Amino acid sequence: MRSRTQLLVLFGVAVALAGAWYALHLGLTVAAGVKAKAVCSGVFVSGRSAEAVEREDMAAYASPFLDLVRAEVDARRGTVRASVPLVAQSVAVFRESLGCTLAAGGDPGDLVGHAGAAGAPRPAAPLATRAIDGERGARLARVVAGAFDEPDAERARRTRAVVVVQDGRVVAERYAPGFPADMRLPGWSMAKSVTATLVGILVREGKLDPARPLGAPGWAGDARDAIALGDFLRMSSGLGFEESYFSPFSDVNRMLFASRDTGAAAAAKPLEAAPGTRWSYSSGTSNIVARAMRGVFPLHDQYLAFPRRALFDRIGMASAVFEPDASGTFVGSSFLFATARDWARLGILYAQDGVWEGERLLPEGWVRYSATPAPAAPKGQYGAHWWLALEGASPAARLPADAFHAAGHGGQYVTVVPSRGVVVVRLGLALARGAWDQTAFVAEVLDALGRD
Repeated sequence: MRSRTQLLVLFGVAVALAGAWYALHLGLTVAAGVKAKAVCSGVFVSGRSAEAVEREDMAAYASPFLDLVRAEVDARRGTVRASVPLVAQSVAVFRESLGCTLAAGGDPGDLVGHAGAAGAPRPAAPLATRAIDGERGARLARVVAGAFDEPDAERARRTRAVVVVQDGRVVAERYAPGFPADMRLPGWSMAKSVTATLVGILVREGKLDPARPLGAPGWAGDARDAIALGDFLRMSSGLGFEESYFSPFSDVNRMLFASRDTGAAAAAKPLEAAPGTRWSYSSGTSNIVARAMRGVFPLHDQYLAFPRRALFDRIGMASAVFEPDASGTFVGSSFLFATARDWARLGILYAQDGVWEGERLLPEGWVRYSATPAPAAPKGQYGAHWWLALEGASPAARLPADAFHAAGHGGQYVTVVPSRGVVVVRLGLALARGAWDQTAFVAEVLDALGRD
């Protein structure tokens, strides 16, 4: 009996140790993916130094997992290897026009193909500017300058860029030291709004339909195969997904930083509610959509070239870099870089009802559809991959009823106010809850602008 008990105890200890090792390995693998991707994109896409990315970005997360990871940059090969010896490693590979991609356990050499497939950007005329004179101009300048203040050390704002556009012209802008106007900066989940814009273009071309099931490999004969594209755009697919950036074990972190195929990782989740009945914000949703868009194109290179051909070149987003995963699918939820002025161009397109220089790019009614509350959104806070109301906004701040937002992790925002012809871009790294209030900031900008 004693021998049997001892064996059971030893077995239990072995299981506990195996579980602890698995958790440590997974946590450090995700952390290595985070650091490899951040340093790679920071160095090769944004043009920053690896030291600056580590000091200004990685340190801001105050993560013991990230602290254990060391990153090595190979400028000649365009790679970043992040590792914890004997435990975990991740390699990110830079390719011209495609940015950085995590090999995610695969051979980094497999990623050298398709380099340049997205195409070289077409030169674009700079956005027009307009000076606002007098007290209004001075007040606007003060509001924009205030965005770079740090009134609370524990809730650092880390604002890096602000651009204000009115009627298609830049009326104010400012950049933090070390972040020049021509630097590409990450939009994080603002990429979702770009993904929806690309969907809109395909809808206009008759290649996608929000009312029809989207489908995914492995769903045939499954209840998931009936989920409509519109349910995905409105974050109401009913699929399970854990959207938590504070746990290395969450679905979103494992998908973005440890999966070769982000769309497949999300599509493997079970159906937890009837489509259209439950709203749940999910980055996995956007990657399923990005993967489905790939199926529209006969050739992979045609898909990779599509964002630039159909959108970026058309509206002058020459700086935009949309990064794919190791399977070759754009990470439609999170990985898109552009300058602040080029992020503003996205907002201008929506402020102009999907028309650019007299040419309609988005279907008639698409902007209205994007800014209409999803039926399942409990507070009407979300449309079709655009936010209609921002969480944590000051109760005292009020925006016009038609305002809507592209929003991303760390306080990335493109706010569109069509009735005022205003677009407000803010980029930075505000990680603490309440560190940045875009609603209050835009309200101040609108007050400063006044009405002509």
